[in-house]
Order: sequence, then C-alpha cells, then structure tokens
Amino acid sequence: MNKIVTFGVFDYFHLGHLRLFKQAKQYGDYLIVAVQKEEYILKYKPDAVVFYSTEERVELLEALRVVDEVVIYDIVGIKALEKIDFDTLALGEDHIGKRFDEIVEWCSLHGKKVVRLKRTPGIASSEIKRELGSARK
Repeated sequence: MNKIVTFGVFDYFHLGHLRLFKQAKQYGDYLIVAVQKEEYILKYKPDAVVFYSTEERVELLEALRVVDEVVIYDIVGIKALEKIDFDTLALGEDHIGKRFDEIVEWCSLHGKKVVRLKRTPGIASSEIKRELGSARK
C-alpha cells in the first residue's frame, strides 16, 4: 500500500481543498491529511482568525470519502514528517523556499517520493478570509 500525506490548515474548507485531496489520492492508495493545531496557527500568525477549532477541522476532514486518515501537527517540517508513516508527500506547487527545500531533501534521503499538486484556479483560503472580513464591515 502506498500512503500519501499532505499538510494544511483547512480552516475555510473549500472546493480547492477537495480537489487537492482528489489529486493527492491519485498518487497513493491511502490518503493521510495532516491538519495544523489551532494553538500553532495563532502563535505564528497572531492576526489569524481560526474559524473552526482543531477538533472541528478534523471532524470535517474525516467525513470525506477521499480521506483515509487525519493527523494533527504543529509546524510543517521534518519533525512532523518523522511522526507519520507515509511513502509520498504531496506539496502544493506554491510550497517552495528554504523550509520546503529541507523537507524535500529529507524525503529524498529517507526514500520518500514528493509530488507537486496544482492549485484550483480562482480559489484560495486567503481570498475567502478577505471577502468574509470585508463582508462583516
């Protein structure tokens, strides 16, 4: 069995997330979705508004047929990866830079594949947050 993992906050769950999961599942038999803890989101993004708690986001993700397992993580990085049994890491095409380069290198050294997934055009959590924020005013 080929296990694939992807990471995210998934606070404003939308069609782009669902399509990401469907894409990821094409690379494996078993999809693990890692959801970030609420405490770490607020710690590193103090101006963030968390719409759903960690437990609520887990519940939403576990209800999806395409998702086989949901795990919780603190910060995307090697320490989080070491705790998960997986064969392939699915990253978004925009996940680039030093931290992600280190993750890709770690995967290579440990016999893990890395795949890059396309974003759904016109859908972004940051845009949804902006629109909801302006609608409140």
